[in-house]
Amino acid sequence: MGKDKIRRFAEIETFSNVLQLDAGKPFKGNWAAGFFKNNNPIVLELACGKGEYTVNLAQMFPGKNFIGIDYKGNRIWRGAKTALEESVNNVAFLRMQIENLVDYFAPGEVDEIWITFPDPQPQLSREKKRLTSPRFLDMYRIVLKPGGYMNLKTDNDGLHAYTAEKIAELNLQLFVKTEDLYHSEHADEVLSIKTYYEKKYLQHNKNINYLKFSF
Repeated sequence: MGKDKIRRFAEIETFSNVLQLDAGKPFKGNWAAGFFKNNNPIVLELACGKGEYTVNLAQMFPGKNFIGIDYKGNRIWRGAKTALEESVNNVAFLRMQIENLVDYFAPGEVDEIWITFPDPQPQLSREKKRLTSPRFLDMYRIVLKPGGYMNLKTDNDGLHAYTAEKIAELNLQLFVKTEDLYHSEHADEVLSIKTYYEKKYLQHNKNINYLKFSF
């Protein structure tokens, strides 16, 4: 492990807005009042990476609570540090495996979920690891409140098509589907937040896909 990673892992141990592994479990069913000390809606970003979307959404919507989730602590260090430096108090980061989501959030506790540029897991043998595979969708259905929104933003055309197929197969409610977000009418201020990786994709004229749906 490089020196930077070691330093970051040590530093996030001191961050008040980072919960690692089992430290997040006591807040199950009580994230708003117990952690954020309010009654505002809870929004998750899964596989949040450096947390750009989480922090930007929190700045845009101070009346909501945002939690970025990723297993790699050296990545969430960046978003957590930015939130602390800029006094963004309605954001937290949770280091955990996403497949354990229902161990950390109660049924109906979450208002909205964002998945931004996840690993598409293109091999057929790794379908179960795709964050929009049926096993993950079943978890999201549990923790989301009725009518809560799912958002998928991805550069990967295959993952976009796969997710659209699952939405249709499972008879989920589809609100927005576009294969070229920035040349559509949907590119509002929220969807125009750009992560580090998205900026790289756009430099190579890669189209950005977006889906919004609910259970």
